Amino acid sequence: MANILITGASGFIGSFLVEEGLKQNHQVYAGIRKSSSREYLKDNRIHFLEFDFSSRAKVLETLEYCKKNNIRFQYIIHNAGLTKAQKKTDFYTVNCQNTIHFIEALIEANMVPEKFLFVSSLAAYGPGNPHTGEPVRNVHEPKPIELYGKSKLDAERYITALKDFPWLIVRPTGVYGPKEKDYFVFFQTISRGLEPYIGFKKQVLTFIYVRDLVRLIFLALASPHVNKAWFVSDGKEYPSELFAEITKKALGKKTIRFTVPLFLVKTIAVVGEKVAGLWGTIPTLNTDKYNVLKSTNWRCEIEPLAEDFGFEAEYDLEKGVKETLDWYKKEKWL
Repeated sequence: MANILITGASGFIGSFLVEEGLKQNHQVYAGIRKSSSREYLKDNRIHFLEFDFSSRAKVLETLEYCKKNNIRFQYIIHNAGLTKAQKKTDFYTVNCQNTIHFIEALIEANMVPEKFLFVSSLAAYGPGNPHTGEPVRNVHEPKPIELYGKSKLDAERYITALKDFPWLIVRPTGVYGPKEKDYFVFFQTISRGLEPYIGFKKQVLTFIYVRDLVRLIFLALASPHVNKAWFVSDGKEYPSELFAEITKKALGKKTIRFTVPLFLVKTIAVVGEKVAGLWGTIPTLNTDKYNVLKSTNWRCEIEPLAEDFGFEAEYDLEKGVKETLDWYKKEKWL
């Protein structure tokens, strides 16, 4: 049994990390903001710690409280971050600068854990070569195509440059499951009888079900590995049409299928971004999102997961989508 601090604990992935930590009988400390919802953190075994990562000094306040109460962490899972932002600068501030504040405070307070696991993203490396179809690999030069991915890469570069710091990094591809809100929009669209596609080129997608990702993270913490990074997917490739077919089957829906040309999507993204920019915000469909939507190769290497952990996903897309949709229906999201 270990003391584990999980930041971003109130979010989609974070709540599952907390659940797994408790399942493994660890002492779980949920790192949350003062304003964070505790809707999915109801277990009375959870210890709560409020963090403000906006400055090293504010992080130190919480860490000093921990020291005074003899709380030290064997493991830290730094899962806090932004996938969507009101302002472009928010990505770097939250995903990179706040990570730097956190680690600097840990070092200054002499509270560096045995392992610090950073939840990054495949977006930090960007999509694979569209012509060769080769998966993204650790040996490749990172080429993020969106601000979110760039901010995650900046954080990775800071972490990996540290001396005598026990880091681990996981880079999951698209993470889906109960409580998730981005893929939910796609499920909701299919549920309404619409099946949209962007552009006319075939797109290969990869996924990881949230419970599989969480299981892999805890395997990494318990392993002898340190100062190492992995891409994470379920090991399968899915044409976008298959994602829709699996969803339609699970929902028992028929749909109207249509394709929106890339030039039209780009025009909407550019115009929308300029208009929203007048108010200092970013629309849901923006130039970053356009770059993601037009990318055709989201393969990533997963062989190291089997080599290092004997990891094999328990959920393929069909099984994961069914469980996810069952949850949405139960909670009346659909």
